[in-house]
Amino acid sequence: MNKFENKKQKPIKILVLCTGNSCRSQMAEGFLKYFDPYLEVVSAGTEPSGEVHPKAIQVMKEIGIDLSNNKPKPVTDFLNDKFDYVITVCDGAKESCPFFTGAVKHRLHIGFEDPAEVKGSDNFILSEFRRIRDEIKRDFKKFYDEEI
Repeated sequence: MNKFENKKQKPIKILVLCTGNSCRSQMAEGFLKYFDPYLEVVSAGTEPSGEVHPKAIQVMKEIGIDLSNNKPKPVTDFLNDKFDYVITVCDGAKESCPFFTGAVKHRLHIGFEDPAEVKGSDNFILSEFRRIRDEIKRDFKKFYDEEI
C-alpha cells in the first residue's frame, strides 16, 4: 500500500543530484520511482553529460527498470523549485552543489563510486555497474523506509 493512499497529502518532492546525471543519479531516480510511483522524483547534474550511460540503462533494464527515455538535465532547471529532499550521490556534486533558491527541507548525501570511471574489460566494467546499482538500491531503499 502506498504511503499516500487515503491521505490528502502532497507527494514528497525529491531531487537527486550528481555531476554528470548519467549513472548514479539516474539509477537512484529509477529506484525511488519504482519504490513509490507517487513520489515526485527528478535527477540532475551540475555538469550534465549528453546521454544516460548505456551500461546504466542496461543494468537497470536487467531488473525491470527502464531508463532508456531518460535524459541528463542541468540542475539549473530546478534552482527555483521547492524540494522536500535534495540528495547528492557523488562527492563532486556535494562539493559543488549550487544554492537552491527554493525551500529545501532536507539535504542529504548518499555517496557512491562512479561506475563510468571504472577501467578494465567490458565484463569487469559491467560487473562494477551492477555492484554500484545494487548499492544504490540498498541505500535508497533504506532512505525510503526510514525517511519517507
